[in-house]
Amino acid sequence: MVRDHVDHIETTLQDAILDGRYADGERLDETRLAEQFGVSRTPVREALGRLAATGLARQHANRGTFVRQPGPLDLYEMFQVMARLEAFCAELACARVAPSAIAALRALNDACAAAAAQGDVDRYYGANEAFHQRIYMESGNDFLAETCQALQKRLRPYRRTQLRTPGRLAQSLAEHAQVIDAIEARQPRKASALLRDHVSVQGERFHRLMSHWRAREGSGASG
Repeated sequence: MVRDHVDHIETTLQDAILDGRYADGERLDETRLAEQFGVSRTPVREALGRLAATGLARQHANRGTFVRQPGPLDLYEMFQVMARLEAFCAELACARVAPSAIAALRALNDACAAAAAQGDVDRYYGANEAFHQRIYMESGNDFLAETCQALQKRLRPYRRTQLRTPGRLAQSLAEHAQVIDAIEARQPRKASALLRDHVSVQGERFHRLMSHWRAREGSGASG
């Protein structure tokens, strides 16, 4: 139950920050948030720690937790590194992937499809996250997998936000299927390029993502 509270508080605050309801540098008061969510300060404190881990907040000893709005360069650089790391996972997976792993990837993409059919972005992202984590695992490189998971966690709020772009869920599903086919065919260059492009947020996709922040700032957020 406590874990459910933490997850709910984290997700709600992520959305509020990304939607501009909190300004850059604004203090997130534990007591006020505990009252708002009807919980003790313990789950609030844990949720704020998670926000700090994803870069959406800064924590200062004896001062509290403060909102940190991401800048365009921050996002671009993080997605650039994430895309390269995941591409390497796909490349390595081609050398060792078993039929059972392919079946697992297809099942995870089916879960994504079910969520997309209902227009449930949050549920889609959960299945999508598991899909990517399975590819990390299939790389056979524990350090690489751990590094990817850490950066995936850091980028979670932004990756979830960009899935709200009209048509992105269907496009994401199709890209997943292409990646699976390339891994199954043991085509490392193709699998690597497909997953790199899937994760990259550049060109028009980057402009759409950043338009979210521009529209948010124009609606009254400052910083």
